[in-house]
Amino acid sequence: MDNVTARRQMVEQQIRTWEVLDPRVLDACATVPREEFVPPAYRDLAFADASIPIGMGQSMLAPKLHGRILQALAVDPEDTVLEIGTGTGYLSACLGLLAATVRSIDIHADFIAQARANLATLPAARVELQVRDAFGAAPLGEYAAIAVTGSLPRYDTRFERALAVGGRLFVVVGTAPVMEALLVRRVSAGEWNRESLFETVIEPLIGAPSVDRFVF
Repeated sequence: MDNVTARRQMVEQQIRTWEVLDPRVLDACATVPREEFVPPAYRDLAFADASIPIGMGQSMLAPKLHGRILQALAVDPEDTVLEIGTGTGYLSACLGLLAATVRSIDIHADFIAQARANLATLPAARVELQVRDAFGAAPLGEYAAIAVTGSLPRYDTRFERALAVGGRLFVVVGTAPVMEALLVRRVSAGEWNRESLFETVIEPLIGAPSVDRFVF
């Protein structure tokens, strides 16, 4: 099977069946050459319904989860977007086809270098890459949409504060075996709404504060 057909099947059999129906999202997932964003050792699993190891204890999320993130954020062509946790650059590329501009940050320079090479296969994606710790002291800026690709054991308000009024944040909160995917909307200068979307489990964002545990 050629890669174009395999991507179409991935979209129809995995992403669409997980209630992702936004045509712009489906088109983006069908357009971005996912196989070019998977580490060479796992290229045969590019279209599998599974997360894929990418090194540093991190994974590339499953296609259906990428689809749900993109649909939840409802990115418009005029939006500025922040992605926290670049990884291989796949979600960055999808966002880059949907938004006006995307800024993607990652703490690992190796990930940024690889993502830059991967994104070269899709010049239409408007993405700026930066090596940066999301938990550093410097302000993140202000964005219409923010995607956090690693989980937060404990919710951190720094990300919702980087939303413009009307902006949306996708974030997964909690610890295994059950984590909660949330969509956070900034409705005014001092008010946010949080909506529970679904349960999932993904690796923690590097540097995220851990949850205190009782020791007996």
